Amino acid sequence: MCIYFAMATDPPPSSASAKTGFLKTCFNGVNALSGIGLLSIPYALSQGGWLSLAVFLTIAVICYYTGLLLQRCIDASPLVSTYPDIGALAFGRRGRLAVALFMYLELFLVAVDFLILEGDNLEKLFPAASGVQVGALHVGGRQAFALAAALVVLPTTWFSSLSVLAYVAAAGALASVVLVAAVLWVAVFDGVGFHERGRLVHWAGMPSAMSLYSFCFSGHAVFPMIYTGMKDRKKFPMMLFICFTLSTLSYALMGIIGYLMYGDALQSQVTLNLPSGKVSSKVAIYTTLVNPLTKYALVVAPIAEAVEDELGLRVAAAKGRPLLLRVAVRTALVAATATVALAVPFFGDVVSLTGALLSCSATMLLPCLCYLSVRAKMIVRPSEKMYRLETAVCTAIIVVGATIVGLGTYSSVKQIVRKL
Repeated sequence: MCIYFAMATDPPPSSASAKTGFLKTCFNGVNALSGIGLLSIPYALSQGGWLSLAVFLTIAVICYYTGLLLQRCIDASPLVSTYPDIGALAFGRRGRLAVALFMYLELFLVAVDFLILEGDNLEKLFPAASGVQVGALHVGGRQAFALAAALVVLPTTWFSSLSVLAYVAAAGALASVVLVAAVLWVAVFDGVGFHERGRLVHWAGMPSAMSLYSFCFSGHAVFPMIYTGMKDRKKFPMMLFICFTLSTLSYALMGIIGYLMYGDALQSQVTLNLPSGKVSSKVAIYTTLVNPLTKYALVVAPIAEAVEDELGLRVAAAKGRPLLLRVAVRTALVAATATVALAVPFFGDVVSLTGALLSCSATMLLPCLCYLSVRAKMIVRPSEKMYRLETAVCTAIIVVGATIVGLGTYSSVKQIVRKL
């Protein structure tokens, strides 16, 4: 039996004091949504053109709505507390397995993206680094930097409390603000300017753009954990609205700034376009390095908790038993993501594939499918008019999501295979 697919239906006992307040929950929510997508959003805009901003806003609204659908599914049963639990409530054991597969694979690849990002930007800061020699094995500069990042982020994964992670998340939110400000400084004061006009629309690049936009709002895998960890769950819709609003504004601002700066010459990460030697460029890159380090632990937490639940480690921890095995599980998880990051170091393509195949499935397809199934089992159902409206909206979202999954996955896999 694969331990990644088994989740306990009853969370370990916790006191009310262990729950997270509204402000800290907002920090965790923004941290889950506003991440490395800030770096790829200008590239996404260059792939789809200015009209793709309409697609971007549509995806933001869809993902906010499907986040609320997850809340409704959790509220439908006291036994539901995780995303795989939602799948089980909707479709039984097969539903649990399907949701777990998409959820954990998405989170795993996002963690891989973080390490690739660290290697790329550290190599830009220190281009003369030749790597390290480990016995008979030579590890190149980019790969060595990715390994170093994995070692730095490792201790943050040992925390399991969302309240503790909120302090790390606050640093991540601040880092996102500094990153946007630093890139804007490069444009206004360091001579780059806003001279590019870009294209109105680029149909050939639209699949990649849609995939990257979907990746930007891929926080659904951790939303159930954030929701069940709140002191006041009634405030979840407001928290979600605040997080999506702030994230959408920051993404849109960064995308427009970057596209006006570099146009179609944009690389997969806007920091790779910034002029070397400028203080503002270094600030942007250093901030980029901090950002994934503040988000990595939150992203891998659901995977680690799934393994720990299967092994009975979280129940043991609640009884005051040693935590060494939990540390070992999380260390092994970090090692696995580092291994994949070294094997497939194509940031833009990996992010696009994650967004198309996994993020889009977890944020659009699965919430709608699960909610429609769960709703049919509810004793108290919406009014007939609301029932039909919800069905129509969910059906439309499923069609949009399936289109992005098909076109985006094909485009991403094609690019990765060509580069391998």
